[in-house]
Amino acid sequence: MIHNKSRAGWIGASDSATVMGNWETKTFADWWNVKLGLAESSFSNQYTAAGTAYEHRILDALGVKGRDRQIRIRRIGKYRVRLRVNLDGEDEIIHEVKTHKTEKFTVSKAYWQQAQVEMFATKKRLVIDAYRLLPDDYENFFNPIDERRLSRHQVAYDASWVEREYLPRLVYLSRCMKEGRFPCKADYQTFRSTYEMRSKSSRLRLRVTSEGSTMS
Repeated sequence: MIHNKSRAGWIGASDSATVMGNWETKTFADWWNVKLGLAESSFSNQYTAAGTAYEHRILDALGVKGRDRQIRIRRIGKYRVRLRVNLDGEDEIIHEVKTHKTEKFTVSKAYWQQAQVEMFATKKRLVIDAYRLLPDDYENFFNPIDERRLSRHQVAYDASWVEREYLPRLVYLSRCMKEGRFPCKADYQTFRSTYEMRSKSSRLRLRVTSEGSTMS
């Protein structure tokens, strides 16, 4: 778990569903105000609290030593961006930890999109390590990990989706963030036309600034 909880000024991998969603909703407006530093987000419930509490002990049970690395990407090719990726755990691959209360875990669209961005940032394969929490686990965060409730889900990297769908939106939103303005659908379509022409003429190169792990 990363200590720096501020969400202002950066777009996270976990924000990918919002980046790819409808920008004309109140939910997006609230999210954007947080990114601009005009509001704060402190949403938490028993499910998110339990997921945070169990995360490191799930990684312990899996034998994953590397954890909590934060990657900040400030430039992609000639474009300035504000992408921040927080990793749960890693060794030769990325371990994204998810907890769930249903009997069977499925990789949602939002989880898939988050995984794509994490793989883009790290150039590593990724698995989602899911752990089913029982009702008592939400009341007692110190219950032992039952390995029978662990399941692993490998996510294949989709370079086409990242390059054609995600990156144009990331670049545009990063520009809007820098300028302190609200994204506009019509303006984005104009931007995307220019972006695609530039992308075809020169291959984008990724420059990554990586920060070390923080202790929980």
